[in-house]
Order: sequence, then C-alpha cells, then structure tokens
Amino acid sequence: MLFHSSLRKDLARNFGATLVVLVTIVITIILIRTLGQASRGSVNPSEVLLVMGFSVLSQLTTIITLSLFIAVVATLSRMYSDSEMVIWFSSGQGLGHFVRPLFGFAWPVLLIVSLLAFFAWPWSNQQIQDLKQRFEKRNDIERVAPGQFQESAGGQRVFFIDKDTPDNRFGRHVFISSQNGEIESVTTAQQGQVELTGNDRFLILDKGQQWLTNRSTGETRLTQFEHYELLIDDEVNLPSLGINSRHTATWDLLKQPHRENLAELSWRVGLGLAGINLLLIALAVSAVNPRAGRSYHLGLALFVFITYYNMLNVGQSWISTGRFAFLPFMVMLHGGVFLIAILWLSIRHYNWSWRFLLNAGATHNKGHA
Repeated sequence: MLFHSSLRKDLARNFGATLVVLVTIVITIILIRTLGQASRGSVNPSEVLLVMGFSVLSQLTTIITLSLFIAVVATLSRMYSDSEMVIWFSSGQGLGHFVRPLFGFAWPVLLIVSLLAFFAWPWSNQQIQDLKQRFEKRNDIERVAPGQFQESAGGQRVFFIDKDTPDNRFGRHVFISSQNGEIESVTTAQQGQVELTGNDRFLILDKGQQWLTNRSTGETRLTQFEHYELLIDDEVNLPSLGINSRHTATWDLLKQPHRENLAELSWRVGLGLAGINLLLIALAVSAVNPRAGRSYHLGLALFVFITYYNMLNVGQSWISTGRFAFLPFMVMLHGGVFLIAILWLSIRHYNWSWRFLLNAGATHNKGHA
C-alpha cells in the first residue's frame, strides 16, 4: 500500500540519520569520560576502547528508543508542514490510521530494545566491572606508567619511574613514598627491577637513598644504599566490588525477586513498555499547525521523553526502597501513560477541542434534564 510504504521510507531515513547522530554524540561523551577514568587510574589505558565499547552497548537501549521517538515526531511533523497530511486526511486516513504502519515499522526496533535491556545491559555492565576490578588487582609495578605518579593498590605507597622497559620489570630513576603507621619513608634509586621470591614480589633497588621520618616525634634518618629489597606485592586482598542488580542476568532477577532485583527488573521491562507508549505519544504530539514552527512540538516531545525516562529511574529507586511494590508501580506508570496517550491520540484523531468537549458535556446534561 502506497500509504504504508511511503511512511516507512521516511521513518527509516529519519531513524537512521538520528541514530547515527546520537551514537556519535554518546561515543564522544563516553570517550571523554573513559579517558578521565584512565588518567585517574580507574581504567587500564590500554583498555579504554574496550570499556568505551561496552559502555556504548549498555546505552543503546536509550539511544535507539530516543532515535525512534525523534524519527516519528520529525517525519509526521514534516508531513504536516508540507501539507501531506491534508492529502491523507482527505483520502479517509485519520491520524489513528497511522498506528498500524508505525508499529509495523517499529516492532523490530522495539524487539531489539527489549533484547538489549534483558541481555546486553547486564552483560556489558558486568564486563566493565570485570575490566576495572582486574586492573585494580594488578600488582603495584604493573600499575605504574612512566612519567606518572601512581598510588598502590593498598593506598600505602606512591610510585614514580622516569623510564621503563617494555616488560615493565625494570625502571630507571625510581621514586617511592610510603607510610607505615607513624613512619613515613621516601626512597629514591637510580634503577629498580622486579624479582619473584616464592609467592612474594620484591622490587630490587640499586644505588639510592631512603629518608625515614617519625611523624609523632619528628625524628629523621637518612640511609644510603647500594642494594635494597622492597616488598611490593604482599597479596593484599582488595574488597570485591560485588555483583549488584545491574550486573545480574534477567533470569536470576526473576529467581530472586527481592526489592533490589525487582527494581532493576522494572527498569528493563519498562524500557520496552516505554517504547510502545512513546510511539503513541509521538503520533499525538507531532500534529502541528503548518503556519507555525515545529520547534515547539519537538521541544514538547523531548520534554515528554525525558520526563518518562526520569520516572523509570525514580520508580526503580522507589521499588528498591520499598515505597512502591513492583506490579502497582508498573500498572500506574505505564498503564497511566498508555491511557493518556490513547486519550491524546483520540482527541487528535477526531479533532476534538476543549470547547467541543464542554459543549458535548452541556448537551448531555440538558438531555438528562
């Protein structure tokens, strides 16, 4: 049918363009954030692209849903401004007749969003956590980058080397500052090398000096050495980051339905339901006056989208704290938005106005009288 095929072509064109733009913006933002984490020592610099890829994957649900929403609003608003809607309306196609072709185009996209929310979202979050935790558990020397001060895993030492070898086992111009109770030490050496003795890892320093300071008494002592062994990996067990509901598989959320898991489940299920409701809202909000600009309706559409998604986050917090139960919240939020969208779409479809509704109510009251 010409009506359906023409609409699908416009939707596909706008959806693809919007998706490319949003993905580019998100990649740029995540890249900047990940580089900042790498500079602070939270992320391995060699794994920046990997962390960024997983982060983008975790955000694809929101990106795709927003792209679909903007594509529908932009496509239908253009049809209004170019008077194409007048042609379709005059041929007997009301605004409600757009629901079928819209969902015919959007159902694969909504299915992808749901699959990403149920499977890709927890998996990508778990991968990011594993990468960060693996980097945190590396030994001190492996964490040191040439020319940068780096805090040790236990937070008791600060390392600095001027140059190192490709295997990170040998460095020149080594600086180490450490604290052990009231004793503070500063050690410098011309070179250092990592050696393994049993299960312990030692840093062998050559030709240097060590300055010890007792902070309680102020007593200091300077020692020069030709050869010095420093224990750098004493098998300190870092606290586990733990697995929270964001990293839990959807099936495990269903098997363990406590408040935190139900809150996370409300977010994942809500993404798919929100996509359906947003399609109906986009269809209703896209009706514009050809003589007026489209910026107002696009701004209103973005406001509705942001408000809806914020309610998903707020509801997740309410369910996790016990303020709302899972099922009542889902019915109230998504069911309420669905009814509002249907009412809004009906008003647009039948060209109702507030004056018409008031007159209809007055006529109904007179009939009863």
